[in-house]
Amino acid sequence: MFKKVLIANRGAIACRIIRTLKKMGMQSVAVYSDADRYAAHVMQADEAVHLGPAAAAESYLRQDKILEAARATGAQAIHPGYGFLSENAAFAEACERAGIVFIGPTPQQMRDFGLKHTARELAQKNNVPLLPGSGLLNDIAHAKQEAQHIGYPLMLKSTAGGGGIGMQLCWSEQELTDAFVSVERLARNNFSQGGMFLEKYVETARHIEVQIFGDGHGNVVTLGERDCSVQRRNQKVIEETPAPGFSDELRKDLADAARKLGKAVGYRSAGTVEFVYDVHSSQFYFLEVNTRLQVEHGVTEEVNAIDLVEWMIRAAANQLPDLDDFKHAPRGHSIQVRLYAEDPNKNFQPASGLLTQVNFPPDVRVESWVSTGSEVSAYYDPMLAKIIAYGSSRDEALQKLEAALAQTDVYGIETNLAYLRAILASDVFRSGTQYTRYLSRFDFKPLTIDVLQPGTQSTVQDWPGRTGYWNIGVPPSGPMDNLAFRFANRIVGNAEGTAALEFTVTGPTLRFNIESIIALTGAQMKAELDGVAVAFWLPVFVRAGSVLKLRGIQGAGNRTYLAVQGSFDVPDYMGSASTFTLGQFGGHGGRPLRVGDVLRLNTGKTDLTICKAAAAKLIPEYSTHWDIAVMYGPHGAPDFFTDHDITTFFASQWEVHYNSSRTGVRLIGPKPQWARKDGGEAGLHPSNIHDNAYAIGTVDFTGDMPVILGPDGPSLGGFVCPATIVQAELWKIGQLKPGDTIRFYCIGYDEAQQRAQQLDQSVATLSAQSTFANKTWLAGVSASPILYRAEAQGERPAVCYRQSGDAYMLVEYGPQVLELELRFRVHALMQWFEQKKLPGIIDLTPGIRSLQIHYSNTLSQQQLLKILRSAETELPTIDAMQVPSRIVHLPLSWDDPATRLAIEKYMQSVRADAPWCPSNIEFIRRINGLDSIDDVKRIVFDANYLVMGLGDVYLGAPVATPLDPRHRLVTTKYNPARTWTPENAVGIGGAYMCVYGM
Repeated sequence: MFKKVLIANRGAIACRIIRTLKKMGMQSVAVYSDADRYAAHVMQADEAVHLGPAAAAESYLRQDKILEAARATGAQAIHPGYGFLSENAAFAEACERAGIVFIGPTPQQMRDFGLKHTARELAQKNNVPLLPGSGLLNDIAHAKQEAQHIGYPLMLKSTAGGGGIGMQLCWSEQELTDAFVSVERLARNNFSQGGMFLEKYVETARHIEVQIFGDGHGNVVTLGERDCSVQRRNQKVIEETPAPGFSDELRKDLADAARKLGKAVGYRSAGTVEFVYDVHSSQFYFLEVNTRLQVEHGVTEEVNAIDLVEWMIRAAANQLPDLDDFKHAPRGHSIQVRLYAEDPNKNFQPASGLLTQVNFPPDVRVESWVSTGSEVSAYYDPMLAKIIAYGSSRDEALQKLEAALAQTDVYGIETNLAYLRAILASDVFRSGTQYTRYLSRFDFKPLTIDVLQPGTQSTVQDWPGRTGYWNIGVPPSGPMDNLAFRFANRIVGNAEGTAALEFTVTGPTLRFNIESIIALTGAQMKAELDGVAVAFWLPVFVRAGSVLKLRGIQGAGNRTYLAVQGSFDVPDYMGSASTFTLGQFGGHGGRPLRVGDVLRLNTGKTDLTICKAAAAKLIPEYSTHWDIAVMYGPHGAPDFFTDHDITTFFASQWEVHYNSSRTGVRLIGPKPQWARKDGGEAGLHPSNIHDNAYAIGTVDFTGDMPVILGPDGPSLGGFVCPATIVQAELWKIGQLKPGDTIRFYCIGYDEAQQRAQQLDQSVATLSAQSTFANKTWLAGVSASPILYRAEAQGERPAVCYRQSGDAYMLVEYGPQVLELELRFRVHALMQWFEQKKLPGIIDLTPGIRSLQIHYSNTLSQQQLLKILRSAETELPTIDAMQVPSRIVHLPLSWDDPATRLAIEKYMQSVRADAPWCPSNIEFIRRINGLDSIDDVKRIVFDANYLVMGLGDVYLGAPVATPLDPRHRLVTTKYNPARTWTPENAVGIGGAYMCVYGM
């Protein structure tokens, strides 16, 4: 037996062969192209050899490179799988000359059956029934002459190749003339053989094939027939065994005919004899022989409990058991579907791209090469998987297959999954009366919307978005204007949390392939449905085939929303369907919409009775000036700002900067005077602090310029925030556009809560509330943002509780200095909340000396304060804490081009005089008093680092004592009285990517 086998193929069949080799105790060698560098078969094989560029002609069809790979790795045999070189006699001969075993039929057998016209001659000699046909055609004139004798309709076929390639159905002489050149060119390009012949076409036919296997010594067995009649453009879509509705006598006749052909050439290895069965005459006729393993071999294996790949390997090694002893005794029924990356609604146009989520059911056989994160190349056959179900009867197998497809998910690109499910559910297939032209008349209506034009930053979102992950730096995303978004879903009768679309500035053009009910809300875009203007804030019925065109916004506002009844079918990623474009996940492909995208819907049913128009008084008024309610804090005067700064902040009219997005809205206005000269240990600018977990909607001073942090913004940073937008007014930031003006006014917690309740009631009832009314203007603030402060007592550090809007609270420990024991205190408080599992707690986001608590309106501010004060009495002392740790090795990029580009963009769009411009490396050198940039690089690359947390922002500061490179961090007690040594070094999990070298 072989020790090592090379697989000269890719995809599902390569993975299938690798599994069998592993089962047999053999090593596997994979070959791959550039496009398959990270493909499943490469990862699963014991060894892998690179062949060349993605194009098959430069990789998988390069016989010389494959043979060299076999020699270099010491492979004794090559398994070709199916396709590519599997039926190439010249390659099989080249393997023999190189002393490498070709796992398959002999070269002569490939030639005997490889050309269809010679195979017909063999069938005729062995009295196998043949359809009327011709020999090889000389030219079009010869073809027309033969066609007169055979009669139309007929098939023009390439004598070489298989898989439905090089075949054309012709109903008339004109169609034959039109097809002649194209079929010849296709055959020559694909098979290096342009020979063609004609064959009578059976209009109501079933495609039946018989699996044969020969030992090469004259013994040939048959393993049952397969029905492959469900075809599209002569390409098989669904296969099953046994063929439904056939008598035992017919099965025996088919097997006898196939066996005779195999014995006629002393056939070796696996092969398939294909027949056409005339439904009307109940006669079968020979088509061709495939001298390779078939794509559909799995259904035969299921009912016979055998492994054809193993048989092929054993036959090639002359270790196949005597076939005379084999008794064909199939049991049960098996059905296979081919899952393709293609769009049935676009004439089965192949699809390529990133698969954002893939799920296959565990209780059926799945042969695939894809998983979540796979990249589907445009260079190869679009088949993604074969899903095979087995049952004791056809009904049971069909039931299992339908259940399996219902559990199958493939997102990121379009597939034929829904098409397959529709076929299985059809009366024709369920009755077992399918025929080869059945799908040409099959009426399939996809539950989809085609993106004809994408618009600007059009994304899928849901509300409230991706909550619960702020502590690891994953933002909630979700709609910028959550009010218009929620109204849109409510108008069409969708539940809260349903996915819908957000459009910015200009909208897309969408074609609806199924009737739907939609609602448009938000800023008024120019909208037309089949050329007729569409009203906003109302349910609108859309007919199948209708086109919705959305253009630029007419008037004020910046974002428009589209909800479809039943919602969009997009994968759930970390608990949400929202698109986070910077993270490249969620929504449709983790990105904005593109031309050619297909949006799937959950249902094609429409129900106007559950729809309701929004009350006219409920519709917000969009303007170029916005009054926005905020709560003072978390930071204020006199700690960070002067009283004058705070008064000026609320009295000023701020302008929206053009460099604004979903991450944040920059504002132009007066510079603060600041209550301090700099940020101390935290930085040069007085806006700098060591750490601050941000609330969505907080006004963050990054230097002298404020930014309203959006739903895609950073979770933590090092800047002070004097005000936070209340939840009921947060929707307004989604409608701000460059040039708009803002004035902030301060309200208290009770009023903020009342507004939030009114807003929720308005959404639930679609009736007008007093949600949008502004209260009395306040020139400044009436209270401190600090809700409670306690000085240090014994081992307890000082603690300060700061309000950050009506849904967040910031807990800070100790003075504004870096002390590791404070990070332990934060960690202890976070663990306390996690263990208590208190209702109303949404997120816990730790920094170095702070913890932000995001809470819902089911928990009041005063209740949370009471809980926090109680928690302080229960927290463990620092020297009693143990924290697990580990070593993580990460690559470092020095002076990365992406960093330089980011600085360049910042200088162009924000400010060019920032101290870290034009080089942050030079800034680090200067601020640390180092002599050269090389000194910076040496310190950064030579240091070991203690990671204080993990998030979307990081700060680094190497310190003097290096960690022993041989050391591995372990769980240990921390003693603040001891100096840093390898023995007491610890790591702490958390949210802020604050890295300190040691």
